[in-house]
Amino acid sequence: MDYMVLYSSKTGNTKKVATEIFSALPGMSKDMQNIDEYRGKDADTFFIGFWVDRGTCELSVIDVLSELHGKKIALFGTCGMGSGTDYYRNIEKKVTVWVPDDCEYLGMFLCQGKMPMKVREKYEIFREDPREEAYRKQMLRNFDEALFHPNDNDLADARAFVEQMCKMIYG
Repeated sequence: MDYMVLYSSKTGNTKKVATEIFSALPGMSKDMQNIDEYRGKDADTFFIGFWVDRGTCELSVIDVLSELHGKKIALFGTCGMGSGTDYYRNIEKKVTVWVPDDCEYLGMFLCQGKMPMKVREKYEIFREDPREEAYRKQMLRNFDEALFHPNDNDLADARAFVEQMCKMIYG
């Protein structure tokens, strides 16, 4: 098989991006599975998606990544608590350490994703300390911005990411 799209999705955001990535992959030799259902089905190239948890991926993604050898690997993910090149670069650094040395790492796509309301409720409580209050307000802005993601632009960017990865693979 040419491609395997594996994803972990807590709220549906990463599954939405995974579905877009799967549909953008060329040919018919491809499959998509939730990472918890994956049982070692082989492919030449793996697109592995995750939701960002405290600046990195969860253990199930680490487990799968560390067991892949001699594969091409592209990563993708969704995160609610921010966006931006530096933030995304830090996430990439933390996740790519789990890619085995004998694999070819292709790149990563990240976009924002909406979060459950219980996350917003945590930041709605006023703080007396001005530094904590500024942080609280920033987290509320991040939450509110993430409500609209992944959006059509994010999905178009995910398709462009697939095209870029395929050009790297096939020249």
